[in-house]
Amino acid sequence: MKSGFRRFAMTLVLVGGAAAVGWMLLRPSPILVDTAPVTRGAFVRTILSEGKTRVRDRYVVSSPISGLLGRVTLKVGDRVELNSILAIVSPGAVPLDDPRARRQLEERLGVAEAARDRVKAAAARARAKLDQARADLERTSALASKGVATATRREQDELAVKLAEREAEVAEFDVHLSEHEEALARAAMQTNSGDGSTQTIEIRSPISGVVLKVSQESEGPVSVGSTILEIGDPARLEVIADVLTTDAVQMKVGAPARIERWGGPVDLDATVTRIEPAGFTKVSALGIDEQRVLVVLAITAPLEEWSALGDAFRVEARIEVARVIDALTIPVGALFRGGGWNVFIVVDGQAKRREVAVTQRSETRALIADGLSEGQHVVIFPPPTLRDGSAVASTERK
Repeated sequence: MKSGFRRFAMTLVLVGGAAAVGWMLLRPSPILVDTAPVTRGAFVRTILSEGKTRVRDRYVVSSPISGLLGRVTLKVGDRVELNSILAIVSPGAVPLDDPRARRQLEERLGVAEAARDRVKAAAARARAKLDQARADLERTSALASKGVATATRREQDELAVKLAEREAEVAEFDVHLSEHEEALARAAMQTNSGDGSTQTIEIRSPISGVVLKVSQESEGPVSVGSTILEIGDPARLEVIADVLTTDAVQMKVGAPARIERWGGPVDLDATVTRIEPAGFTKVSALGIDEQRVLVVLAITAPLEEWSALGDAFRVEARIEVARVIDALTIPVGALFRGGGWNVFIVVDGQAKRREVAVTQRSETRALIADGLSEGQHVVIFPPPTLRDGSAVASTERK
């Protein structure tokens, strides 16, 4: 009887062991997944776009009369100073005592005088705007020292002063240019005296800058208004970037930006100064018609950091369109569609599906309004085999 009981016990042990081994062999293996924690902090959404640099104040120097242009000795990149001689034009065969020719020159002089008065008025407005911006900054600084005004408001007023200073500088340049054009128009009236003798016209530089383009280098005839060369100051660069119109409506003037991949060792700080109101159609690399609009940015980084940049250089602009200081975020790779946005969280070695409310997404992070709490871990790029309740073995990404 004892031997029978032993055989029964041994059989029971063997059957139990076989069942345990079978269960071990047949049970589903945990799915290997990568996880990341749900964190709280600043959320920033940006838009990246290709762009190029552009000299902010570009001056096209043209001939004030029809005549013979002397050879232009200046080359692209040459430095010119204010009022230095750029070119010399001799009057052509058309006599200036002809009533029609003289009337044209008189009208040209009248246009130059009107343009001078207009830009002087614009310069006065720019100076008044600058005075107001400085006064606002003084008041904000005083209030901030007492704890009444916020640091953000003070930064906004400081930016407003910088932009107003730039506008005032541009207005002064425009005044110099208008005076220069008026002088050229007056000189054209005096190139033919009553005795038939002629005088040459010296075309002088309206600014101190650099030659950007020479349209006609050799000596030869020119007509009134013909472009001779273009000049500008490379130290006064701006960046123009074309963005989708759907992205442009989310941008604001004064928004911070970064200039990337321009060839230098560091990214450059910039600010949005203008969003043009008219769009245009551009064919994408995939052959799709896109509606885009130009956004203009001012480089606010020190000149020493980007002095190697020139006119029409390729850059990339990253423009900020949204910022939330205290935000609950997760990697965008954790999101997947299932009616709405869903994620898998890991709880006690199991994957649990959760529906979440996503308000905004950047290139790397998603802003969560509801459905998760700080400290939970979400599965990044969940595999197709992952289901609610699946056993998982997770590795946390940093």
